[in-house]
Amino acid sequence: MPHRVLVADDLSAEGVRILREAGLEVDVKVGLPAAELAAIIGDYDGLAVRSATKVTAQLLERATRLKVVGRAGVGVDNVDLEAATRRGVVVMNTPGGSSVTVAELTVAHVLALARHLPQATASVKAGRWEKRRFQGRELAGKTLGVVGIGNIGSVVVARCRALEMDVVAYDPFISADAAARLGVTLVPLEELWSRADVVSLHVPLTEQTRNLVDAAVLRKLKPGALLVNCARGGLVDEAALAEALAEGRLGGAALDVFEREPPPPDHPLLKSDRFICTPHIGASTEEAQSAVAVAIAGQLAAYLARGEVKNAVNLPSVPVEALERLGPYLDLAGRLGSLAAQLGAGPGGMEEVKVEFAGELSGAPQRALTARVLRGLFQHFVEAPVNEVNAPGLARERGVAVREERSADPEDYVSLLTVRVRGERGEVVVSGTVFGRKEPRVVRVNQFRLNAEPEGHLVICENDDAPGVVGNLGVTLGDAGVNIARISLARADDRSAAFSLLNVDAPATPELLERLRTLPHVRSVRAARL
Repeated sequence: MPHRVLVADDLSAEGVRILREAGLEVDVKVGLPAAELAAIIGDYDGLAVRSATKVTAQLLERATRLKVVGRAGVGVDNVDLEAATRRGVVVMNTPGGSSVTVAELTVAHVLALARHLPQATASVKAGRWEKRRFQGRELAGKTLGVVGIGNIGSVVVARCRALEMDVVAYDPFISADAAARLGVTLVPLEELWSRADVVSLHVPLTEQTRNLVDAAVLRKLKPGALLVNCARGGLVDEAALAEALAEGRLGGAALDVFEREPPPPDHPLLKSDRFICTPHIGASTEEAQSAVAVAIAGQLAAYLARGEVKNAVNLPSVPVEALERLGPYLDLAGRLGSLAAQLGAGPGGMEEVKVEFAGELSGAPQRALTARVLRGLFQHFVEAPVNEVNAPGLARERGVAVREERSADPEDYVSLLTVRVRGERGEVVVSGTVFGRKEPRVVRVNQFRLNAEPEGHLVICENDDAPGVVGNLGVTLGDAGVNIARISLARADDRSAAFSLLNVDAPATPELLERLRTLPHVRSVRAARL
């Protein structure tokens, strides 16, 4: 009996042809209501979607035969990855298929802002001829500031350098040598804000990047600077941006993405003459849509026909017989990588990642664990979704050395996994193990040895080894309505410093973090989410 595939969103005829030529039985049913989709999903082995169909946990419960979901595009926000993984459903995407298309839209927005093209068009169509009103500016010789130079950001860099723009960039996960090959000067984020005539964002939306451009950052931009976001809604504080435009501090702003889509008709940005926008069309070109459709069709066919996996976002490359034993360590590896990223290796960039396997873990399939560490690291700083398949390649592209080291001595644990991230400003070290069969623990952060659960919202504090610090942290969090679920304490061997890792029930706001930083004896405070 042939495998059956349901195409639930628009897929090119070429993509459907590839599926059928692979011997698969294909039904194309686009735009089904959720209830109708749920009623038939149990008859299919594969599901092809774009962004319209929501693959929820409830839908997956009805998908008793489903083996694979293919997303024709980069993001998988419309797929419940946890539920899919739990049910053994492989989720694939097509990273890179729309990089040029999104980059070209970004450059189009930059040019449109610099020359007031939408406003001038509207003026002429309204019967006016306002040459003086629409005096623009040349881009040649101006400075472009790119936040994130991954697949899309690097294409934007190439296009804008061809326009004779100087380019500075912030990306903590690319080496200075790799940036130099792109013709880019790496700078700290604070310097980028103040130097750039044009700022373009190319990072994912995470706890760390939400409202990356807020009111404080907007005040740091050059007077008359231009801001473009074709990456993710939520990177820019839209209310603060509207205020900055209304006050005339910015020359203009362009968004292809909004925090809420579509934006409400009374959105303050829509009233600004200095603001232009598009309806999330970054990947909407004939070429990109065809490319991702063909790519996902080939991936689905290869998996269902031959079991070949490509661009899976939730499938570790581990032999089936080893997966049950290694599974908890794969989860731990991703969490350690994520924690190391959020602790930060410094704005100078990351140069090396070293993954150390000690004890029984030294005999495990290390490539899968290292890939999971890299996925945890890069997911915070790369605009495209990161998985075990593309994470090692991202490291190579960015000039980051990846090393693995085995040791039969696990110190005080049966198995120990250590991640060392070295950059120009120093090294971050995190270690973890698994208690019992499936309880991950962080047992070291830099010089501090502790026993912490790597889960949920975290508040991480380094302080003087002095009385009252923990009490003050608890009182301040309590006053803000943030409950502490668990607290792990440590001190340096010489008592020169102490460390607290708090699991909390709600994220700490920037304002709360600032209050914590002002407490007596506190040296640093940061938030993380695992």
